[in-house]
Formats: sequence, structure tokens, C-alpha cells
Amino acid sequence: MKIAVIGQSLFGQEVYKELRKDGHNIVGVFTIPDKDGKADPLATEAEKDGVPVFKFPRWRVKGQAIPEVVAQYKATGAELNVLPFCSQFIPMEVIDHPKHGSIIYHPSLLPRHRGASAINWTLIHGDKKGGFTVFWADDGLDTGPILLQRECNVEPNDTVNTIYKRFLFPEGVKGTIDWNQSAEAIHNWIRGNDKVPGAWAEVDGQKVTFYGSTLVDNGTAANGQPLEIPGASKPGIVTKAGLVLFGNDGKTLMVKNLQFEDGKMIAAAQYFKAGSSAAVELNEEEKTFAEQMRAVWQSILTNVSQIDDSTDFFKSGAASMDVVRLVEEVKLRASSCQLQNEDVYMNTTFQDFIQMCVRKLRGEDDEEELVVDYVEKNVNNMTIKMPHQLFINGEFVDAEGGKTYKTINPTDGTAICDVSLAQISDVNKAVAAAKEAFEEGEWGKMNPRDRGRLIYKLADLMEQHQEELATIESIDSGAVYTLALKTHVGMSIQTFRYFAGWCDKIQGSTIPINQARPNRNLTFTKKEPIGVCAIVIPWNYPLMMLAWKTAACLAAGNTVVLKPAQVTPLTALKFAELAARAGLPKGVVNILPGSGALVGQRLSDHPDVRKLGFTGSTEIGKHIMKSCAVSNVKKVSLELGGKSPLIIFSDCDMDKAVRMGMSSVFFNKGENCIAAGRLFVEDSIHDQFVKKVVEEIKKMKIGDPLDRSTDHGPQNHKAHLDKLVEYCQTGVKEGATLICGGKQVQRPGFFFEPTVFTDVQDHMHIAIEESFGPVMIISKFKMDDVLRRANATEYGLASGVFTRDISKALYVSERLNAGTVFVNTYNKTDVASPFGGFKQSGFGKDLGQEALNEYLKTKAVTIEY
Repeated sequence: MKIAVIGQSLFGQEVYKELRKDGHNIVGVFTIPDKDGKADPLATEAEKDGVPVFKFPRWRVKGQAIPEVVAQYKATGAELNVLPFCSQFIPMEVIDHPKHGSIIYHPSLLPRHRGASAINWTLIHGDKKGGFTVFWADDGLDTGPILLQRECNVEPNDTVNTIYKRFLFPEGVKGTIDWNQSAEAIHNWIRGNDKVPGAWAEVDGQKVTFYGSTLVDNGTAANGQPLEIPGASKPGIVTKAGLVLFGNDGKTLMVKNLQFEDGKMIAAAQYFKAGSSAAVELNEEEKTFAEQMRAVWQSILTNVSQIDDSTDFFKSGAASMDVVRLVEEVKLRASSCQLQNEDVYMNTTFQDFIQMCVRKLRGEDDEEELVVDYVEKNVNNMTIKMPHQLFINGEFVDAEGGKTYKTINPTDGTAICDVSLAQISDVNKAVAAAKEAFEEGEWGKMNPRDRGRLIYKLADLMEQHQEELATIESIDSGAVYTLALKTHVGMSIQTFRYFAGWCDKIQGSTIPINQARPNRNLTFTKKEPIGVCAIVIPWNYPLMMLAWKTAACLAAGNTVVLKPAQVTPLTALKFAELAARAGLPKGVVNILPGSGALVGQRLSDHPDVRKLGFTGSTEIGKHIMKSCAVSNVKKVSLELGGKSPLIIFSDCDMDKAVRMGMSSVFFNKGENCIAAGRLFVEDSIHDQFVKKVVEEIKKMKIGDPLDRSTDHGPQNHKAHLDKLVEYCQTGVKEGATLICGGKQVQRPGFFFEPTVFTDVQDHMHIAIEESFGPVMIISKFKMDDVLRRANATEYGLASGVFTRDISKALYVSERLNAGTVFVNTYNKTDVASPFGGFKQSGFGKDLGQEALNEYLKTKAVTIEY
């Protein structure tokens, strides 16, 4: 901090020396003129250090500040005035000028007296108690609000001299912060000295300074090791997140970093671990890097003859600009070693610096180990390791009350594991963590390119774990493994990579405005993140639905609280682990398995959630939209139900139409939001089409989704299987012709036969309602009325047309009322192509550049010049 010292005497000299020792930048010393040719001790000390010294005989005349004097003072750029034993009358123009104000260090006694003569009056009145005070300066200098107090006993034979030497002088020199005050007051002092820590205490026999303070929720649990802070109302607690300190009002603050007397800085969370980690042995490539960095240090520290392992960067004269240079020099030589300035401050010796860099290069630089209570299973020729707890603020934790539920393997109906079941309080904690990460944390301050780098790293980790993710997806959702590997997981990885590339390309525009006078204006727009976003996803593509929404959300700079479907939580929790290992800061991603009625509803209602993205049924979507409106008019995007029409004309490529028509229905065992809910087949080819479809169905292998030859796996869960059985029974009752299927497969698990209905009339239940399963609904058509029938639905998610006639294809695609139209193909989605529906299929887009707009807000700025 830039400090102006205004004072005199040996006391002023000692205070000045302490400020310098603490690393503060003394930009000017203002003291009294020389007496009998001899400078004041404060001036002598400052001149020796080359600090500018000003010796004004006075600061004001007839109560008015002297402009020339004030101008010289202001030119120093002081951020805080420290006035030790100041006897001059300092004008308020000077007292109030610094952004942190002015504090007075008078060796004065309380409780009855304060000020320069307080010692005398304490003794004259026979007081038994006295004390030291630091004040915020005011017009009377020593009558302002009290900042700090220290109490002492006044002995019967004390004199001014003995009290001064025994107590007032040493306490006055070292007094910087009163730890026994409110949390907010302690926080304000620490943050006011944040760049160079000014708040310090004797901890475990050594001087420790504190910086990086934030006020925290009073309800935050502080679990960790106690740390005694002399003078504090109660011991601090070293937690995984940092050092929790308690004010005398019972409220708390969090300190991020600590610095010791030797200049070593550590993360506060590492206080009891400092120095415990063994040094890593460098390989030949790392040794080459170390020698390159030794040369860099030598080029920066030109006053040091030789850089050895014990050379201290800052004690050798380095300044803040040198830190920036060092960080950039590292990037040039090892692009994968991305340092923050803080890393240099925490590794000040050359040996520590190299060890830190090497650990980062090896991917061993986690501030703390991620603790995961895995459920392990040997399956699919591998050992899969599955987290099963909630993920809140960078940690896997149990739900409130330890509540759990079992997630079921649809292949055989057995339980995979117990999963934590989130409660309302868990939602509140997750939202609070996301809000803190967005408003106060590293994520909210990170530049877009660095944000993209972390998302790329996440995608790389997902790729490294793709077989494990696909296996978890198979056993938890019933997805055929080969499909899960290519689509469920493969497209998820592509999605994160695609949006990582968008991070530094989100930009506004300049707009000419013409109606305002005078017409000298600059209007521009900024695209800004919304804040805390809730995401609620379905069970059919557990990981891919997460990726479609979360990737765009993170790329835009938001933080996320995501609720996976209760029946398929496991890949979302594995994703949380990978996000943490990729280095996404705490609170950026939070995952809450739980019920929609509890968790989803609370997210819809929560006042700190500013956006909710939902994929699911139209019925639930309507309820969510209403809750979001009533709560705080939060932004909403909805991808809801579908009854997508597929029109197959007689001039199609029949083999392709059959192949793609089957894919449009049976892909992912029909659990597909864009599945063709109704096929309109031109009457002249209807029978041939149905015959070929049935022939192909007979070739399909139904079985274990982990078997590479399986075509058709189990439905996602028992309730959905039962719904499909009932759906087909309704179709038969209404008079549709059941060509094949329609029943549960007689084997363990939730398997349902691929099904075909023909002779389906427009009024029938199965012609109107979505099955969300492997049920093909076929209706004949003649040319005259097919578009009206295809559009006669409240849904508008996807559609398709098969024809060799390009004019017909374009005409039909233009008139189909759906967000996506496939021509001579189906299910061909891509990360770069926007996806979303019309009408009661919802609004808003996933994927493509348009998806970013769902997680951004536009701000217009107009400047007149």
C-alpha cells in the first residue's frame, strides 16, 4: 500500500520502520523542520532510505490549507496517511484525501483520556487502568473514531517515562489491528491492506500477516483445525477453503493467504501442511526447464551475481512488474504451465518456484486433494470409479440428514449404489456457493481466454475417461455402450470443445443513434453473463443433456447448479469430479441429485438463480415457467415434448428411408426427444415400407447394452416400461393395427420390444401423444393433405422428409412447423447447429452460437462526447 507518514520523534521513526518492514511503499514523509540544524529522527531514517521528505513549518494559515503544501502532498499518490505522534494541525483536505483515510498513532491512554497529554492526566487523576489507542483522524486529529485499543495496568510508581517505555511505545509501534472486534471490521482492515498484508498477529511464535479476506455466510460450517489468534474472540479454523476467523459479533470471515516473516506466502488452507510435501526429483526435460528459468531470474535480478536455490525473488529486489514478466516468461517456455501472479508470491525462492512449476507441469498442483468416496465396480473389462455424493462448492458431501436413494441398473433391475438425495438446505448451499464463485471468486474475474483454456482441459479429461463415462452411462441409463461411447459421451466432449472456442469471441457491437442532439454519441452493447444458472436435465441422455446446456453456460461466464434426473445421476457426478480435476474453481459447478418436486422446484423459486434451463416434459415445463415468473422473473429456456412428423414420399430412396426411418424411432431405444413420433408414408409405398421395416426389426438384437453386438437395450426405468405397455394397449383398443412388438421382453430388466403400429388415424391417442419409446406409428397419406396433418400438433421440435425431388423437399421443409427439419436423413444433430422447438415443444436454443444468447444478457452503453 502507498503510505504517507506524517509525524515526528523516535516514535514516528519506529512506526516508519515497521511499515517499511511490512513491505508498504512509503511515498512521502512529512515532518517538522530541522531544529538547531538537526533533523527529526523520522526525517533522518527516511532520507537514509531515499524516501522523499517534506519539512513544512505549517500546513495551513488562519485555518485555511496552504494550496502549495496540499499540492505537494497530493502528488505523492498516498492511499493511506499514518500520523505517528503528529503535533501539527493537518487540514482536512489532506486527512480525507487518501482512499483509505488517515489513522493517528498517538501514545495516549484510555479509558478516561486520549491525545498527546493523556499520559499526564492519567497519572494526575490516579487512574488504575490505561491503554493504547489508534484513531481515525478527524479535524482534531486525535478525537476521531477509535480503530484499535490496548489496555494496561497503571502501577503505583509509574511515571510518564516508565509507562511510555514499558507499554505505549512498543504497543504503538506494532499496533495494527484489534482482533477482538466485529467480523466486518476485521475484514475491512485486511482488505484495506490486501496488496501488501498489513493485518498481522503473532501466531505460534512467529509473525503472520493476513490477506485475501471475504465475509462468509454465518451458517457456513467451519470444519478443520483450530488456530489460536492472540486477542481474537475465539480461535480461527483452518479449513479446506481457507482460514475462518470469528468476529466478536459471532459472524465470520475467510482469509485466503498467509505470509510469514521470511516473505514466504502460502494458501491459508495449507497452514498445517506448509513444508510437509516432499520435493519432486526432476527429469532431464524438467532440469532443462529449470536452467532456462534460472537464466530468466538472472535477467530480472540483475543485481544478483548468481541465482542459487535459496535466492529469494523479492528479497533480491523484484517488484510487481517483475512478477508479471516472470509469469509471461514461463508461458513462453512451457505453455501448459499457466501461472497466476499469486503463485510467484507463494513460492519466493528459486527452489520453491521450480518445484511449483514442475508440479503444475505434471498436473500435481492441486491446492488440495479432491476427496472422493468412490463406489467401484469391475464391469465392461474395466474398473469404474463412481462418485455418489452431492457436489457442492468443490467438494463431494452427503445430503442433509445423510439421506440417500438407490439408483437402479435397468439391465437387471438391481441397485448400482446409494446416491445422496439433495434437500432444500443443500440447494441453498449450492446456490450460495455458485453466487460466491460468480460475484467474488476467481471465475468471475477470469479473462475469457483463460476460461476457455479450463473448458478445453475439461474436455480433454472427459476424453481420457470416455470409456469409463460410457460404461457408467450404460449401466445407469441402459444406453447401448457403443452408442454411449459415440453419442452420449462423444458428442458431450465435442460440445465442450466447441463452446470453449467461443469464450473469447463473445462480443457486442457499436450502434449509430440519430435522434439524440447533439449528435456526438457512442452507443455500444456488451454481452455479459447472467450469474447463477440452474439446469434441470432428463434421463434419456444424462451426460449429453448436461453438456448441451452446461458448456454454453460456462463459456458465457456463468456458474451452474445442475439437477440430473433422479434415476440417472452417476455420469453427472463423474463429470463433477472431472470438472474439479480440470481446475474449475470451487462453486462454478454444483451437482444435486434429487427429486424434481423438491430440488427442481427450489431452483425454480430461488431468488438468487437468474436463469433456468430445462429439458423434459411439456407439463413440467409449464410449471417451471410459472414458478420462475412468480419468484423473480428469471430467464427461462425450455426444451419440451415432441411428436415429430416424418413424411416419406413415394419417390424416396426406399432402402435409406427404411434405414433412417427405423433410426428415427428406435435410436437410443426410442428415448429420444426428436424421435419421429409419427411416420406419414405415401400410400403407394406403404405396404412395401412396412414389410421392410418388420424384416429389419427381426434382425435386431435385444440384450445387454455392454455387449458390443446389442442393437436394443433396456428402457431407462420400470415406471417408463409400464407406461409403454399401457400406451400400446391403448393403441390396440383404439383400433390401430399392431404389426409387431407391444410387450415387455420376458427376461430380467426393463426391456421392451420394438413396436410397429399401422392404420393409425389422426384422432387416436397414439397419433397425438408422445410415447418416448421404441414405438413406430405409421399413417398412410396422399399428397393433398399431408402438411396439414403433420402440423396438426401442439408440438414443434423436429420433423423430416424423404424425397428425391429437391423442390418438394424445400417446399415441405419450409412449411413444416418445427425447429429442426431433416431432409433424407434423421437424428443428424451437430454441436454447431442450433437445436430447439416451437409451440409447446418450448423455446430457446441449445448448441451453436445461438445457445450462448440463452446464458447472456445484453447491456447498452451510450456516451456523449
